[in-house]
Amino acid sequence: MTGPSFEVVDEDERWGGEDKLRLLVDRACAALAALSVLRSSEAQFTILFTSDSQIQELNRQWRGQDKPTNVLSFPAAQDGNPEFSNYIGDIAIAYETIVREAQEYDKVFEDHVLHMIVHGILHLLGHDHENDVEAEVMEDLERNILAKAGIGDPYK
Repeated sequence: MTGPSFEVVDEDERWGGEDKLRLLVDRACAALAALSVLRSSEAQFTILFTSDSQIQELNRQWRGQDKPTNVLSFPAAQDGNPEFSNYIGDIAIAYETIVREAQEYDKVFEDHVLHMIVHGILHLLGHDHENDVEAEVMEDLERNILAKAGIGDPYK
């Protein structure tokens, strides 16, 4: 069984290149599949690795928040078009914010990136953290998925 298909778009050379990023996304997808969270081997998504300035523009345009953030997810609208029926959406991750958070919380950079990939995919699959109950469910799921990838509790 193959995993989901995804496109990696590397807009900022500081990320280290598409090959490195693909390995992180593959690792996240394997952990999601191991727990049957991402069951469809036909699922498709795009992940943009970008800068704070670009993610700030996306955040302003789509969420009305004029500030950078670590990760944004844009679930695909399911309009019944069979050509796009497996497309679950787009994710954007901001380099400077991830670096700053990894340093601030004493996390390994790649582990934090993997966490944000998992977090973004969970949003594409319909998970959210708008209230305490949703946040607890999503965070527990993230802990379990990241444990499968060999990463400790990201919320400690």
